[in-house]
Amino acid sequence: MRKPLFSSSAEPADTSPILIGALTPLSRPGWVDAGRHLLAGLQLAADEINEAGGIAGRPLELVVRDTAADPEKATAAVDELAALGVVALTGEYHSVVARAAAAGAGALGLPFLCSSAVLDALTEQPTKWVARLAPAQSQGWRIYADFLLGAGHRRIAAAVDQSVYWAAGTSILRDHITRGGGTVIELEMRSLTPESLCDELADNRATALLLLAGIPEPVGSIVKAVRNDRRLAEIMIGAPAGQPEFPEFVRLLERDSAEIPFLRYLPERLSSVGTRAEASLRQRLGEAPSFVAFEGYDTIAVLAEIFRSRGVDRESIADSWQHVAIEGTRGQIRFSRVPGISVWQWAWAPVQIADRAPSQPRQFRVLRTD
Repeated sequence: MRKPLFSSSAEPADTSPILIGALTPLSRPGWVDAGRHLLAGLQLAADEINEAGGIAGRPLELVVRDTAADPEKATAAVDELAALGVVALTGEYHSVVARAAAAGAGALGLPFLCSSAVLDALTEQPTKWVARLAPAQSQGWRIYADFLLGAGHRRIAAAVDQSVYWAAGTSILRDHITRGGGTVIELEMRSLTPESLCDELADNRATALLLLAGIPEPVGSIVKAVRNDRRLAEIMIGAPAGQPEFPEFVRLLERDSAEIPFLRYLPERLSSVGTRAEASLRQRLGEAPSFVAFEGYDTIAVLAEIFRSRGVDRESIADSWQHVAIEGTRGQIRFSRVPGISVWQWAWAPVQIADRAPSQPRQFRVLRTD
């Protein structure tokens, strides 16, 4: 039976915190900037709700755990958070980590609203326990493949690290680009140095190189090597995984960080909610918020709406994804069952392709919006 959200007049009001687990990469080898922005968004939304009186007088409290991009740490954190009494799980940026968290949450009957991970196969089987705000990898990366083909690229190389996420991305790109008359040349970074990678690019006459690898390494060394190789002066470097979105990318590469198109999940214009959140996030972060910060904010906004309307019982939360309809920072959020996707999915968050301006790498240029 669902626990009543509001107490009767004969009972003392429950003012205890509503605990929400938050998974985010805050240390290496995780993408720390992504984790920091994700947590800022989660916390801002929770703070705003608490300042407005909470949920029927009960404050939201985030119980944060650092995953450090480690699936085993995430699995242990899910077990710990469930035992602590969190009513739902949120967050995570890294797809392989989110997949581990989703498996653990489903096994424990703990609702998980995944903020940012995009891997299509977030769970092995369809589940009611998991929902996702970020678009599936196949959605965003097909848009990126169309962008490459539209720009005239037909011989496209991919510098690939080993992981389920990078392998899935490579497969999506190869299938879509091949159908468009192009070729994807996979270059495995375990067996190549940045210098030997440059030789492969020149030998294969590639016109574009995609960075399907992590930061700071090997991406930093790859970009520097390619930018300094005269044979590759005309090659386009791309980053469908969104590495250039984060301030670390500029700190790492300075002017070499410019003109590397990447995927981000923002609309042409933020909603009124998003405009207000952007100002607060900028103040908290001391820099422009990334799309990941907005994903964090929207995560808590969705859960708060469910808490208000359906209560804080875990089963009730998991049964509520299909009933959500709220204005988020980037548009109207609703969840549905999408063919090929095993979780409740917002279909779809807006997608942009952007890069950093050559003369001012700290400024973004939007190249395409879908």
